[in-house]
Amino acid sequence: MKKLHWYIMKSFLGPFFMTFFIVVFVLLMQFLWKYVDDLVGKGLDMKVLGEMLFYASFGLLPYAFPLAMLLASIMTFGSFGEDYELVAMKSSGISLYRIMKPLLVVAIIVTCTAFVFANYVLPHTNLRFTTLLWSVKQQRPELVLQEGVFTNEIDGYSIRVGSKNKKTNVLYDLLIYDHTRNRTNESVTVADSGFLSITEDKKFMVLNLYNGVNYSEGSNQRQRRGKETYPFRRDNFEEQTIRVKVRNFEFNRYDESIFKNTSRMLNTEQLRFMEDSLGTDYYERLRNFMLQIRLNTPITKKIHNLTTPYDSLKREVDVQPDSIFNFDEYFNRQEKWIKAEITQSALSEARNNIQTLNMYDDELYNRKKNLNKYTMERHRKYTLSLAVLIFFFIGAPLGAIIRKGGLGMPVVVSILLFIAYYIVSMTGEKSAREDIWDMFVGMWFSSFIFLPVGIWLSYKAASDAALLNAETYSKLVGKLGLEKLTNKFKKRK
Repeated sequence: MKKLHWYIMKSFLGPFFMTFFIVVFVLLMQFLWKYVDDLVGKGLDMKVLGEMLFYASFGLLPYAFPLAMLLASIMTFGSFGEDYELVAMKSSGISLYRIMKPLLVVAIIVTCTAFVFANYVLPHTNLRFTTLLWSVKQQRPELVLQEGVFTNEIDGYSIRVGSKNKKTNVLYDLLIYDHTRNRTNESVTVADSGFLSITEDKKFMVLNLYNGVNYSEGSNQRQRRGKETYPFRRDNFEEQTIRVKVRNFEFNRYDESIFKNTSRMLNTEQLRFMEDSLGTDYYERLRNFMLQIRLNTPITKKIHNLTTPYDSLKREVDVQPDSIFNFDEYFNRQEKWIKAEITQSALSEARNNIQTLNMYDDELYNRKKNLNKYTMERHRKYTLSLAVLIFFFIGAPLGAIIRKGGLGMPVVVSILLFIAYYIVSMTGEKSAREDIWDMFVGMWFSSFIFLPVGIWLSYKAASDAALLNAETYSKLVGKLGLEKLTNKFKKRK
C-alpha cells in the first residue's frame, strides 16, 4: 500500500504545482489589467514594478490554493479513470476512500499551510503592497506634451505645442503662459522651436527655446490726471533656457504606518482586538444616539437599562401603564387653540427626532460597516483555508466520475465550479457586510453549500453512481411519467 500511496501522491503533486503557478500567473495578469492605468506612464523602475508584482502575487495565493487543489484533484482522478487505473485499484479491493486517503493528508497539510500563510505572512505583504501601490498612485506621470493641447503638469506653467518630431523630440510652435507669480496671463512666451528634458533626479525641468519672443505686462501705474497705464515689454531672443523645479516626479515611498491598522494588514488576534475596540465605541455611540431620541420617561428609562452594560445597580423598569388614557376622546373635547398647540408640540417633537435620526444615521452606518470589515477579514482567513479541503472533496470524486485527464474538461469544470463558489461567497459576504445576514452565516454560506456537495459527490463516486450517463437521466424521466405524457400529446396530434 505504501508504494500505491506514493504513486498517488506523486501523480497528484505534479499537476498541483503546475496548476498552482498557472493560476497565480492568470490572477496576476488580472491584477495588471486592473491597475494598468496607475502604472503606465510614470517612469517606474523595473525594481519597483518587480517588487509590486512580487507582493501582489502573495496576495493572490489564498485564492490560488483552492483553485489549484480543485483542478489538480480533477486532473489526477480523471487520469486514473481515463487510464483504467482507478478500475484496477477498485477491482483489487481498494475502495475510493482508501485511494483518497493519502491525498486527504496532503489536502489537510495544504489547508493548514494556507491558514498559516494567510494569518502570519499575508498581513505583512499586504501592508507593503498597499503602501507601495499608494506611493505609485501619488506619483505624477511622466510629462507628455500632446500636439495642440495645453499641458499644466509643470508647476506654474501652461504649455501648448503645435507639432512634435517623434524621431528627434523637437517641439515646434510653442506657446507658454507663466503663472509662477500667481498672476493671470501677464507673461507669455512664443517660440519657433524647443526641446524639453527632465534631469535624471527628476527634480528639475529644462526647456530650451529657440527663435522666440517674450511678452510681459507690468503693474498698473497712475499718472497725474488719474489715468492708469500698463507698461508692456517685448524681448526677442535666439535661445533661452527655462529651468523649473518640479515636484512629485521622483518616486517617494510612503510610511507603512499609515495603513498598519487596516483590516487586511492584521492577523486574527489583532483583528479580534480591533473588533473589540471598534465594537465598544460603536455600541456606546449607538446607546447615546438612542437616548437622544425624545420619548416618554418610562420608555427612556427602559432603553437606558437595556443598553447599559455590566451595571449591577440598574433596576428593571416596569413599562406597564397604570391606566389607559383615551387620547382621541380628550383631544376632541378641547378647544381649537388647545388642539393647535398640542399638534404643534407633537410636530416639533417629531421633527427633532427626525433630525437626530438623519444626523446619526450615516455616521453609525459607516462605523458599523468599518467594524464589519474586520470581522469579515477574520472569518475570511478561515473560510478560504477550509475551501482547499472542500474543493478536494469536490474535485477528487468529480474526477473519478468524469474520467477525463489533461487540461481540457478538468479546466472547464474547475473554472465553472470556482465561479459558482465565488458568486455564492460574494453573495454571503455582501449580505453580511450590509447586516442583512448574521456575520457567521454570511461568511460561511459558501462552505455550508459546497461542503455537502463534496460529501455527496464522494458518496456517489464511491458507489460508482453514473451521474454523467445519459441513460440514468432517461430512466429518471421515464419514472416521472414524462414519456407517457409526451406519447399522449403525440397521439392527440
